[in-house]
Amino acid sequence: MYDSGRNFLTKVNSNIGNSAVTSSIEEEVEKLAWSTMWGADTLMDLSTGNNIMETRECIMRNSPIPVGTVPIYEALERANGQIEGVTWELFKQTMIDQAEQGVDYFTIHAGVLLPFIPLTANRVTGIVSRGGSLHAKLCLLDHKENFAYTHWDEILDICAEYDVSLSIGDGLRPGCIADANDAAQFAELKVQGELTKRAWERGVQVMNEGPGHVPLNKIPENMAKQLDWCMEAPFYTLGPLATDIAPAYDHITSAIGAATIGALGTALLCYVTPKEHLGLPDRDDVKAGMIAYKIAAHAANLAKGHPLAQLRDNELSKARFEFRWEDQFNLSLDPITARSYHDATLPQEPAKTAHFCSMCGPKYCSMNITQEVREYAASLNGGAGDANGASAAENPQSGMAKMSEEFKKVGKEIYL
Repeated sequence: MYDSGRNFLTKVNSNIGNSAVTSSIEEEVEKLAWSTMWGADTLMDLSTGNNIMETRECIMRNSPIPVGTVPIYEALERANGQIEGVTWELFKQTMIDQAEQGVDYFTIHAGVLLPFIPLTANRVTGIVSRGGSLHAKLCLLDHKENFAYTHWDEILDICAEYDVSLSIGDGLRPGCIADANDAAQFAELKVQGELTKRAWERGVQVMNEGPGHVPLNKIPENMAKQLDWCMEAPFYTLGPLATDIAPAYDHITSAIGAATIGALGTALLCYVTPKEHLGLPDRDDVKAGMIAYKIAAHAANLAKGHPLAQLRDNELSKARFEFRWEDQFNLSLDPITARSYHDATLPQEPAKTAHFCSMCGPKYCSMNITQEVREYAASLNGGAGDANGASAAENPQSGMAKMSEEFKKVGKEIYL
């Protein structure tokens, strides 16, 4: 039995790549560096513009993490942007060239079958996957089955020879809340299960891509069906986005769904940036997407009960309660921003040891007040140890009990 990845830490994928409209090789390599700096575990080069091979070569040479591609994109560029020119032979050669370049995994939308395309006719947003829409158009042009499906065994031959993993694409994923969990989406997912089994029989590693746009109440069904139909292969989801109403904030809408499906067992979360649906992300967008998804992945790890997940939370919380500001900054996902937010109002060096921040000031900090209460309780107990030898400072319950009696004596009114 192959492990689904649920027993390991939830991973995060970063998407970069140029387009026909904007970006350069230098910018994409910078996005790679930025992705890894903020914690990406894997990366996909989704370039669709000029110099795809050169861009990928520079990314591959500089990447310390696995790099994936979507071969249909480059195949289309080799056909001068004419979908009619994308043949199986061209697609196959594109895969071989990418494999020889060192690509670690391919996304191939082999589950987009001809009979499933009519199921998208009444969707609000149709087919939103770029790769899925290209394969669908190829099917309809000649009214033939998807060549990625009919040539699956040959694809497995290439992957086995070059040790390339497969990410079976979700070409019919829902692109809006209204289309979530529909017949087209689940028909493709079931075929993903068949393709997964065939890949495993050849010793090719597989993960299954998932949605998309799904409201929170419909997310569990996606995870349950994937585990069942795909025999617990690792699930790799794009979010999902929990609502459609927040362009420019889809790193947040999708991180909500990502944390939810991650807690249910998704192994790899594909990040979404603030530019989703709006434009090509830049370096700052990459950072925003990565931070949102590292939060989602960590929240999922906590929910799964991963044995080490809570360690960092505990250490940061201790630092916060003890007003160890530098430790609190350094234990956070983004120390640079955390420090800058603190220093915006309290930039002086003594503020790094102060027992308050600018939110509450010196008199209203709840944690400082709690410490004072504990110290007072300990003083009432005279520092004497309890029956187990613990001092009041270590075990302040006895002092708290005395404080409770004092509170009752003054008529249960707040006193200073």
